[in-house]
Amino acid sequence: MAAIHPNHHEGDAAMRALVIKHDYVSEPGHVGARLIERGYELDVVTVVPRESHHAPAVAFDFPGADGWDLIVSLGAPWSVYDGDSVGTWIEGELALLREAHRTGVPVLGICFGAQALATALGGSVERAPRPEIGWTEVETDDPDLVPSGPWFQWHYDRFTPPPGAVELARTSVGAQAFTVGRSLGVQFHPEATAEVVRGWIDFGGADQCTTHNIDPTTLLTLTQTRDPDARLRAAHLVDTFLDRVGAPVS
Repeated sequence: MAAIHPNHHEGDAAMRALVIKHDYVSEPGHVGARLIERGYELDVVTVVPRESHHAPAVAFDFPGADGWDLIVSLGAPWSVYDGDSVGTWIEGELALLREAHRTGVPVLGICFGAQALATALGGSVERAPRPEIGWTEVETDDPDLVPSGPWFQWHYDRFTPPPGAVELARTSVGAQAFTVGRSLGVQFHPEATAEVVRGWIDFGGADQCTTHNIDPTTLLTLTQTRDPDARLRAAHLVDTFLDRVGAPVS
């Protein structure tokens, strides 16, 4: 049962959020929890099931944007531009994001989801000069919407925001946040709980950490320590996004 936000009255029709999980490990985490508190019902779909994780070019039919009050596109261990790996389903997602933008349905794109949003609307994605893994401060032009952090990161690619977008934050590696229309894309992971990070570490992430001289046990311990503050930052990000960027145009 979804928790009721003070502005959501019992008896009102619940708002519906489509949450796109690209892999079975990732979860909406702190972001999903805050959306539920705000009165959203989460309809979570998983694109690539566990048994296809190492062969993610599966067949998947995305729904249309109509009927959703919000679309959340989560991260993924693949690249938006790697069609040989992800197959044709990425085109379905890009079409969904373009439809959402055209019809005014807000999108919150996170990591891969932000890269997909940028790509769908005419931006680009490329391999970053170096990965960002762990807790990172960002340089922000809009600290009320996107505080400096620290935010959890785990990515190898970077995006160029699409035409007409406003870049809000960045690191030395690349852009970290942008708004376009009623949508927000962030390169970092506001949703990442300690349990989510544990799942990433257990399913291949430990080797990635070791390759880049990061101790996965230390990273998880730090994440557990920072989890309460991360939850508050995620809630603030969600609230400001919903109330300012994604708010209906009057």
